Amino acid sequence: MGNDLLKGKRGIVFGALNDMSIAWKVAERAVEEGAIITLSNTPLAVRMGTTNELAEKLNAKLIPADATSVEDLEQVFAQSMEALGGKIDFVLHSIGMSPNVRKKRTYDDLDYDMLTATLDISAISFHKMLQVAKKMNAINEYGSVVALSYMAAQRTVFGYNDMADAKSILESIARSFGYIYGREHNVRVNTISQSPTVTTAGSGVKGMEGLLDFSERMSPLGNATAAECADYCVVMFSDLTRKVTMQNLYHDGGFSSMAMSYRAMEQYNKSFEDFRDENGKIIYG
Repeated sequence: MGNDLLKGKRGIVFGALNDMSIAWKVAERAVEEGAIITLSNTPLAVRMGTTNELAEKLNAKLIPADATSVEDLEQVFAQSMEALGGKIDFVLHSIGMSPNVRKKRTYDDLDYDMLTATLDISAISFHKMLQVAKKMNAINEYGSVVALSYMAAQRTVFGYNDMADAKSILESIARSFGYIYGREHNVRVNTISQSPTVTTAGSGVKGMEGLLDFSERMSPLGNATAAECADYCVVMFSDLTRKVTMQNLYHDGGFSSMAMSYRAMEQYNKSFEDFRDENGKIIYG
């Protein structure tokens, strides 16, 4: 049951594919908290996923659009304002895809056309979204725009590949555009650096199962779930965070502040059990 944190607010949620998507959970929570929303994803994703079911459930207009297309984004904002009856109060950018990851190209053997696509889809689309919204004056004063990021923007994570570059750019855009949008229209722009989360997109990352286990052992509070991320997004969309902008906000159970936890060390030590000599000393070579 909601607390009306978003009562009377209008929002756009980009990227909901199916019920594993963080964007899907955000859309459900936003409506539960009193918002009215529109949904948007690529025409292909709309055909492949189950976003239509979500739209029917939430009584939300679904607008197929390519977020890398300025013209499509203009239509999303125009149709959303028409359908919702006014300017937008919050936007979620939950868009990310790497053709190199999908094709299993390693970071030292990238296809550069695919890299360009990764950056355009996963990061530059965020800039286009903000630029279109600003030029159309589509977001209300003290509106909130949130994009989902990951700690690989700051630290090397095995298997995350060129998506790490995309997330770095995404966070930089939030700071650079956040300054301009905040100064001129009081619009907040932030990124949320979420725990590794089992989603359709995340499952393509090499070693995802091990990454999930490691971060769970390292984090004092454990991994944040998609539903918990949705709760955090709702707070960021609400008036409770009116002066929070240009931030990369970690939502990872404390993982980003850890070097080594007891649980992770315990598991690490177990890995040596089969490699000890008769005196119990570890055999390294």
